[in-house]
Amino acid sequence: MTAVVERSLPRFGGFSLGMIGLELRRMVRNRRTVVFTVVMPPVFYLLFGSSASYRSERLDGGGNVAGYVLVSMAVYGAMLATTSGGAMVSVERAAGWSRQLRLTPLLPGAYIAVKLVLAMIIGAVSVVVALVVGAFTGAELPAAAWVECGLLAWVCALVFAAFGLFMGYLLPSENVLQILGPVLAVLSFAGGLFVPVDQLGSTFARIAAFTPVYGVGQIARYPLTHEGNLWLAALSVVVWTAVFSVGAMWRFRRDTARV
Repeated sequence: MTAVVERSLPRFGGFSLGMIGLELRRMVRNRRTVVFTVVMPPVFYLLFGSSASYRSERLDGGGNVAGYVLVSMAVYGAMLATTSGGAMVSVERAAGWSRQLRLTPLLPGAYIAVKLVLAMIIGAVSVVVALVVGAFTGAELPAAAWVECGLLAWVCALVFAAFGLFMGYLLPSENVLQILGPVLAVLSFAGGLFVPVDQLGSTFARIAAFTPVYGVGQIARYPLTHEGNLWLAALSVVVWTAVFSVGAMWRFRRDTARV
């Protein structure tokens, strides 16, 4: 009589540093993604935020307008990086990799966690590069705000890592990055990242508060401006992160179920 050997679940459901390192090396080899997420935000800052007038105009909370624009572009860079990192699952879907995962003991939650960590690593690099460029080109922030704004921009970008995962499972691989670029630009404008919402009227400001970008921008800029409703911004980040994470896991289960 043949004994039946039960396959045991891996530790942490399959989540491991080795898997994160493998995924990171694979992503870094995609030069287009690296340029898109690391180079573009500093370039946008240099084009739109480093003028002489912005460097000379002061903010009430300390720093200058160039610093304000820099933080916004750091948030934008974190958004691009984390969204792109999450959306890379679309390539795996096209190759049939996600369906193969159904044959392994890897849990959906562990797979999602690996992708989120990977996206956040790329997001951290994007934020650091933007802040370094700004520091050498006239942006001024209070000393503590350099660290606080950078950390908050990075941490709050988790919502877009989840967004990228969700979109990566929802959209076909050949179109996902082409679609998400313009979508993020529109969301950034609607959420007050490119233009302060109070300059666009009260109606627009109320609408902006319901976008996923609004909360991230408000929290990241708070150490510099000390303006905005932090509770509302934090609620926005938490709710949108939960919505996109649940959506990503739902799509992952649906994909891997079709084996």
